[in-house]
Amino acid sequence: MEATITARLDLKGLSCPLPIAKTARAVRDLEPGQLIEVLATDPGSVADFNAWARSTGNPLLESSQEGGVFRFLIKRKEA
Repeated sequence: MEATITARLDLKGLSCPLPIAKTARAVRDLEPGQLIEVLATDPGSVADFNAWARSTGNPLLESSQEGGVFRFLIKRKEA
């Protein structure tokens, strides 16, 4: 069974700390277990999203890069 992405954020062109700040705000609006896909171009976002996921408990399910765009798939932590 494939999970459904509930929300998508296109944060291309934004620099730290905006991708994390906007993602954190969007994740708060999700229900536990829902998924959000984030696209960013800031190379520092890879380390930032890994650290943010660890510190908040919201699992980073996927992280990839294609053509200078970083894609993150995050699951809202269970309550």
